[in-house]
Amino acid sequence: MSDAPDQQKNQKMWGGRFERDPDASFYEFERSWKFDRRLLPQEFALDRAWAHAIAVAGILSHEEGQQIVAALDELELRARSDAPWLDNSKAEDVHHFVESALIEKLGALGAKLHTGRSRNEMVATEFRMYVKEVARVMRGAIAKLARSFAEQAECNLGIPMPGTTHMQHAQPILLSHWLLAHAEALHRDAERVISAAARADSCPLGSGALAGCAFPIDRKALARDLGFSGITANSLDAVSDRDFALEYLFALAALSMHLSRLAEDMILFASPEFSFIQLPDEYSTGSSLMPQKKNPDAWELIRGKTGRIYGALLAVLVACKGLPSSYQRDLQEDKEALFSAHDQALAATQIAAAALAATQFREDRLREAAQDPALVATEVADYLVTFGVPFREAHEIVGKVLRAAEQDGKSIREMPLERLKEFSSVFDRNLGTVLTVEAAIARRAVAGGTAPGAVRAALVNFKSRLAKLEENP
Repeated sequence: MSDAPDQQKNQKMWGGRFERDPDASFYEFERSWKFDRRLLPQEFALDRAWAHAIAVAGILSHEEGQQIVAALDELELRARSDAPWLDNSKAEDVHHFVESALIEKLGALGAKLHTGRSRNEMVATEFRMYVKEVARVMRGAIAKLARSFAEQAECNLGIPMPGTTHMQHAQPILLSHWLLAHAEALHRDAERVISAAARADSCPLGSGALAGCAFPIDRKALARDLGFSGITANSLDAVSDRDFALEYLFALAALSMHLSRLAEDMILFASPEFSFIQLPDEYSTGSSLMPQKKNPDAWELIRGKTGRIYGALLAVLVACKGLPSSYQRDLQEDKEALFSAHDQALAATQIAAAALAATQFREDRLREAAQDPALVATEVADYLVTFGVPFREAHEIVGKVLRAAEQDGKSIREMPLERLKEFSSVFDRNLGTVLTVEAAIARRAVAGGTAPGAVRAALVNFKSRLAKLEENP
């Protein structure tokens, strides 16, 4: 067995029971410092709070507690400015890094800080602190994207477009209605992120390795010092619970799904067959071969990154699924997945917000596409219903009319009244008043519908809810 790096000899947090150091290759395999160093801000905050707590409990003198906190402050300042110090460290994990540096600085006093606590509770606490912080950042990014939708909806009020189901023309809607549909999904995403942060808002510190702390630690005071609203109820559950991480990952997965659906719409809208939007140069690329190309790469990458975020959620679910009670080392696998998913989702959300804000919607093409006569077929059925025709019968009649129109090479708007009466005697000359796009849209005036008044009311309501979302937590 080869030795672990010299820097770590006799400095590990657990080595007294062992005669030989870990094999060097195994040490590298089990080290998490290369990714959990991201938790350094949380580590320093936790260490300061713990130093204060064990001083209050009489484990440290007041002066010793002050010395440790001052040393931690100095180490944190160095960590912010001395990247090579972090990059070259052979620490096992973030806890080992700080403890080794503290002992190097303070000697035996530095070794007192770990009294009564376990890395199991430390990582659980710091991970919760991290999720709470990044959820706040993600909430802001989602709100900014939602704001882009609201602004586009306000700028494009009154522009009709074809609404589709099954990618087939269905009924006319307003572009602003389509924009607010995506905005509503984002609002739910923000609520899920907020919920995940709330789930993380209980402090495990004081749980020990699994059985609780043997010293008279004030857990509620620790929780307050670290910004938690309360403490976890059971020490065994606290060190192994990763529900908060899974909920945050699910929130990111749902967000990425909505971003991917948006991306698909935008990619289709940018195609020559649709030409509903003008892609912004700043968020598009060209072809190395074909000079005419303008590719929607921003949206394609957003769509493509969804799989990575789904993978992170699945990875943590699978890591947790077969674990027995209490902390297991498998849980080390949760952080890299969540860190990566957060980074990818945040970047995708920010790019989507910027790309959407810079996108121009082509009113001429949208209005032209909305004139498809097939979009008002439902209006004809509803028209028959107003004359007492049962809807199922009206539906059948209109289907036959449309088939005849296709055979005659005409649109339903062009069919003579005499021809229409072959299918139903109730057809009258006022039919033309219901066959316009404007009339079809105006009739959907229920709350949440696509009529202009309903959309304006929805926009006012959404902006009000968005303002609350944008408030500081």
